[in-house]
Amino acid sequence: MHLSRLILPAFLLAVLVGVQPAAAAPVGVSIEDFQYLDTSGEPVDQTAIHEKRLGAFMVALRRDVGADQRYQLTPAGQDDAKFKVVGGVQKTSTLVQWARVAVIDIAARKVLFEKLYTFRGDNDEAWDRAEAFLAREVIAALGTPAPVALAVFDFELEDMTAASGSTLAASDASYLAETTGSVRDVLGQSGRYRIVDVGSASGEAAKAHALRDCGGCEAAIAKGLGADQSLIGVVRRVSRTEYTLGFQLRDARTGAVLARGDSGLRMGADYSWKRGAVRLVSDRLIESQQAADAAKR
Repeated sequence: MHLSRLILPAFLLAVLVGVQPAAAAPVGVSIEDFQYLDTSGEPVDQTAIHEKRLGAFMVALRRDVGADQRYQLTPAGQDDAKFKVVGGVQKTSTLVQWARVAVIDIAARKVLFEKLYTFRGDNDEAWDRAEAFLAREVIAALGTPAPVALAVFDFELEDMTAASGSTLAASDASYLAETTGSVRDVLGQSGRYRIVDVGSASGEAAKAHALRDCGGCEAAIAKGLGADQSLIGVVRRVSRTEYTLGFQLRDARTGAVLARGDSGLRMGADYSWKRGAVRLVSDRLIESQQAADAAKR
């Protein structure tokens, strides 16, 4: 009771005098010197000019990124840098140059961003324009969360029809493979996920395509593959023209269910599984997470 009496006035006083919470410490960013390559075949040796322009480019890039108070530039190779920026410039003709830049999350050993740009001209103005554009792109990439490493296991078939057998038909296997591939594509293209190869997945449930019945064992398998999360999907065939779809997303470290979705009864032949699964994952996972992110902003 006495403690509350001491804390409350202090809190109110802080509000009245406008005391703000301490800002988050800036994140360390290391920007390594870009490489330069001239393959234009021009007869005049421009090595000295290019070295000067590249040097000015790097000074300006570090200045512009460092001007953002969220980041603090650190020398290359220091342990306190969370991100590393690398790149290079190549001159391919008298008027055309290419610049490649990548942003790397050092601790996670993940490439957050990589892009190839083209810019015209080889004079101070052209280099200045290219640097200003790349600086904006780098700053935007630094503020983007690293993609989640996601292990998407093969979709499984739960055949509830009277004609179901113990062996998976070749046509069913083909449609399931198409479904899995399309779901991996849409998740990877969302930019939120980095799809992890599950080809080396071990365990009887994985080999028997029975992860849906293993009580969440897919999470541990995904963790062993280096994934942050796991996703399993099931096609439940009710009849030759009726089916349902479901998926479940788990945290690979804790096994906790992060998201799930069920399509309800759908009409269509086997070839429609792919379309239905993509729609389900897009609606219940990608778009719902985008809406949640927007609500936080």
